[in-house]
Amino acid sequence: MSWLDSRHTFSFGEYYDPAHLGFHSLRVINDDRVAAGGGFATHGHRDMEILTYVLEGALEHKDSLGTGSIIRPGEAQRMSAGTGINHSEFNQSTTSPVHFLQIWIIPAQRGIAPGYQQCAIATTDVAGPLRRVAGPGAGTDFVTLHQDVDVFAITLGAGESTRYTPRSDRYQWIQCARGAALVNQQALVEGDGLAIEAESAIGISTATTAELLLFDLA
Repeated sequence: MSWLDSRHTFSFGEYYDPAHLGFHSLRVINDDRVAAGGGFATHGHRDMEILTYVLEGALEHKDSLGTGSIIRPGEAQRMSAGTGINHSEFNQSTTSPVHFLQIWIIPAQRGIAPGYQQCAIATTDVAGPLRRVAGPGAGTDFVTLHQDVDVFAITLGAGESTRYTPRSDRYQWIQCARGAALVNQQALVEGDGLAIEAESAIGISTATTAELLLFDLA
C-alpha cells in the first residue's frame, strides 16, 4: 500500500516472529504513517482493546456504533471491540501525513459489549512529564481499559529526566515513539521497545527531545 508506512513491534498480519508475539496482555504496537488522503477501509475486530495515540496530524474515525470523530495529538482513543465492531480510519488531511501508534491490549474478559471513548489527556499526572493515557477505572482525562494495564505518555526535552517506581509483581514495556532516550541505561531510539521485569525503579533520561509510552502490566 503506497499510502501506508507501518512498523510492527510484535507479530502482526504478514509479519510473524515467534519470539515477538506480544508482552503479557500487550499484543500489538503498530507505528503507522498514513499519507494524505489514505486510510484503512471499514474492517472488523473482536475481543480486543484498541488504543490509538496520534503523534502528528489528525486521524478520522468512524465505526458501526455510529461514532464519528477526529483524533489529534494530546488526545487518546479507546475502542473496545468486544462481541464485534466495524470501523474505518483515514487521514483527515488531503495535504499532510498522519503519524500514530495503534495499540492492541487483550481484555480481561471476552464477549463484552463494544464501546468507544475519546478524551484529552491530562497535561500532568503522576509526576512531571508522565501523563496517564489509559488505565482501568473511570476518569475524565484518560480512557478506560478493560484490563489491568496503565499507559503513560512521557515527553522529555533535551537533558531532562524522570523516574517511575512500579508496584511489585508488575511488568513494564517502554516504547520510544519519537527521539531517543536512556531507560535504565539502555539506549532507545524511535521505534525501539524495551521489556522490563523485576526492576524496583525505572529511570529515563534524554539528550534530545523524546516522546515515549510506558505500559505497566499485571
